[in-house]
Amino acid sequence: MRLADCRCCAPSRRQFVASAIVAGAGALLPAPLLAQTAKPSIIDVHHHTVPPFWFEEVKDKIMAQGGGRIVPQWLGWSPQRAVDEMDKNGVATAIVSMTTPGIWFGDVAQSRRLTRSFNEYVTHMGRDFPGRFGLFATLPLPDIEGSLKELEYALDVLKADGIGLLTSYGNKWLGDPAFDPVLEEINRRKAVIYVHPATPACCTSLMPQVPAFLTEFTQDTNRAITSLMYTGSLTRFRDIRFIFSHAGGTIPMLAGRIEQLAFLPHLKEKVPDGVAFELKRLYYEIANSANRPAMAALTALVPTSQIMFGSDFPLVPIPATAGGLEKLGFAAAELQAIKRDNAASLLPRFKG
Repeated sequence: MRLADCRCCAPSRRQFVASAIVAGAGALLPAPLLAQTAKPSIIDVHHHTVPPFWFEEVKDKIMAQGGGRIVPQWLGWSPQRAVDEMDKNGVATAIVSMTTPGIWFGDVAQSRRLTRSFNEYVTHMGRDFPGRFGLFATLPLPDIEGSLKELEYALDVLKADGIGLLTSYGNKWLGDPAFDPVLEEINRRKAVIYVHPATPACCTSLMPQVPAFLTEFTQDTNRAITSLMYTGSLTRFRDIRFIFSHAGGTIPMLAGRIEQLAFLPHLKEKVPDGVAFELKRLYYEIANSANRPAMAALTALVPTSQIMFGSDFPLVPIPATAGGLEKLGFAAAELQAIKRDNAASLLPRFKG
């Protein structure tokens, strides 16, 4: 008997047609809708919250960085809304970090209070929604004493997945020697640092018509990386795993220029293995960057093993990255690495 004659093995014509219709309909669905039918798997390493206590206390600072107004994306956030958006777009876990304007406004007591409240708030979100939220704990920098105490509490008590820092505090960037005690302790613990851009004090209102986040965020990532590089911090703190936002800001385009022009002996001695070596071992998430020009520059600089998914939710919709990434021609294995595996290698509790 031929296999085709076996009715137990061959689907009926009606079954075949029905299957074809379902498959065809699936092909027409947009990526976010398709994600609803599959188990969420993405790890989003650039994800924010808007805790009500923080929002109300720093609302004037939020308005200042938005050109004098609060953009709508800040409004209406809740943990449940975040989970709903994650489910719609295939995100299994979001690692939450503090966004700008952060928690430092010159008042040590306020900064320490907001820091502790933020870290505990996100930790409770993780308990309320098991497996859905991790924490890059914030620190009250430039308060070194307070930061060391919060670092210990966040990693030992709250079991944070890493530390979330801004690119600059006031007019000091992460490589500044003033921050060495904090970096030394993070290095000793072999912890992850996620670095989110800020608008430095020097440059908050260079162009009144242009909000600083449009131009200064990417530049401040560049400043932070070069600060860490040319103070020798990247060389001295080898056990810190750094993740930088927005595909490294302007670094992929400027890396060659930085290496060519850093010929002065006092600069070269800080980077004995070369600029390219240092940049290739950093990690980069791709919020606001899932487009061909940005990804062409980044993938020319680093292998896909150093690239991670980031959304910048709620300020940027998750599909901006999730949908854009699917159009860039990555192989399936590369997509899997970017969406999940690379982050899971740094954040062991999410490997499963």
